[in-house]
Amino acid sequence: MEPDDNRRGWAERSGDFSPEYYAQIGPNEVSETLLAVFEHYVDDDADVLEVGCSSGRHLAHLRENGYENLTGIDINDESFDVMAEYFPKLAETGTFYTGALEDVLPEFDDDEFDVVYSVETLQHVHPDEEWVFEELIRVTSDLLITAENEGNSPHRGREGAEVSYVNDEFPLFHRNWKRVFSELGLAQLLSEPGKRDTVRVFRVL
Repeated sequence: MEPDDNRRGWAERSGDFSPEYYAQIGPNEVSETLLAVFEHYVDDDADVLEVGCSSGRHLAHLRENGYENLTGIDINDESFDVMAEYFPKLAETGTFYTGALEDVLPEFDDDEFDVVYSVETLQHVHPDEEWVFEELIRVTSDLLITAENEGNSPHRGREGAEVSYVNDEFPLFHRNWKRVFSELGLAQLLSEPGKRDTVRVFRVL
């Protein structure tokens, strides 16, 4: 799958894995793990960016627990209509951008955010677009957090494979996120494997 086809698939996504699909599920165990990380490492007034925020269930959970300087990016423009329906306080108070990470991140200043995080988003970045990982670091002044599938689930991971396809539809690129961001100069502070994802916390040095 070419990068443009990959992005188009998410921009037009409906049904399973769409913004409404995730809004209906609401906050989950990853939301709770993220909150625990934030409570340990992050001040309440920190500027926070979620890349691939969809309809905002993780951001909404952070907001309900005292974090208010929240920004999100999502490629599917329906995300923010769904957010307004399911998480109206977040939609009213947050700052949101519609577009691909590759297009939006370069618009931000260096160190614009104290914390940048992703949940099952970076695993879909096409290998030809891996330069975007350096952009994540550029806009982050302190912490980068990843909650990505690393083969935790037998239905999602394929041992030894560089890519698998979810429901035979869209690619999931398997990466060692500790290696990716350590090689780009970050220090891993924490790794927490879950049933589906591994949460990793990196510090910008």
